[in-house]
Amino acid sequence: MRYLLAAGYRVIPVRPRDCDEVLGVPCVTSLAEIEEPIDLVDVFRRPEYTPDVAREAVAVGAKALWLQLGIVSPEARRIAEDAGLDYVEDLCTAVVHRHI
Repeated sequence: MRYLLAAGYRVIPVRPRDCDEVLGVPCVTSLAEIEEPIDLVDVFRRPEYTPDVAREAVAVGAKALWLQLGIVSPEARRIAEDAGLDYVEDLCTAVVHRHI
């Protein structure tokens, strides 16, 4: 998140519990609380949680779902791609961004 903020991206941390802010940015408890269009849902959760995150991303009309390095989920991929979301898994957003 620090890298994306420094690169000028607007980042809204979604933390389901025990979090008021991350790096000075207020947290929300779900994607549904975000009152603006969502371009990318960047996921730092264990694979077993990612299908639910994918469903939530679809429900709020996100454009893409990105599972961070080490996270792979065929079910999350199916949910996202069936709904037309761009999908990336097992890659770090900061590493990829540095190379574009």
